[in-house]
Amino acid sequence: MTDDFGNRRSTAISTARRAAASRALRTLPPMAAFAATLALLGACSSTPPTRYYALESVAASQSSTPLPGAGKASATIAVRTVSLPAAVDRPQFVVRAGEARVSLDEFNRWAGPLRDEIARVVAGNLAADLGAPVVTVSAALPSASDLVVLLDVQRFDAKTGEGVDVDVVWIVRRGIDDAPARSGRSVVREPSGGAGYEALVAAYNRALARVSRDVGAAVRAY
Repeated sequence: MTDDFGNRRSTAISTARRAAASRALRTLPPMAAFAATLALLGACSSTPPTRYYALESVAASQSSTPLPGAGKASATIAVRTVSLPAAVDRPQFVVRAGEARVSLDEFNRWAGPLRDEIARVVAGNLAADLGAPVVTVSAALPSASDLVVLLDVQRFDAKTGEGVDVDVVWIVRRGIDDAPARSGRSVVREPSGGAGYEALVAAYNRALARVSRDVGAAVRAY
């Protein structure tokens, strides 16, 4: 009986409040009532704007050594991201919220598929560093490429206000013969140096530049 009475009382209060608000709007001048209605609708429907972020290439080193044969039109390098942790392989920006918890931000997103963004940035870094044409691919590797770079991203974590952790296992192999491949692993921790997503994106750019430098050294060894 007590709960039923409380529910009826709460319903009656809500109905009375709506009726009072309706009477108040009716007593306002037409323009004032219209403005008040818009304000109420805006308060209920407003959402933060969605922001999009893109990774950017950074020259892997200040002094580049051209790749042998880079002057030939056919000398190319193909870069592909073959794996990315499922937790971050999504449009939303993902940040660490604890040791075992992550947070997905619906209003801060990557401008394109993250695995393609990573491959594009590494390709840009290699092109600047080696002086050779570099292409990125998301499916089948082009058979005409002189060298192929495969990126297996083991970790791509960010923590707001702290920095990023990037762990990439990479393989460099010839695309035109069966010469032994070269492989390595780049583990990078890069501080963000500031707050916000822009600082985290900049830290990711610097971390991928360091990965690119390691890959470039293996490319030169061929």
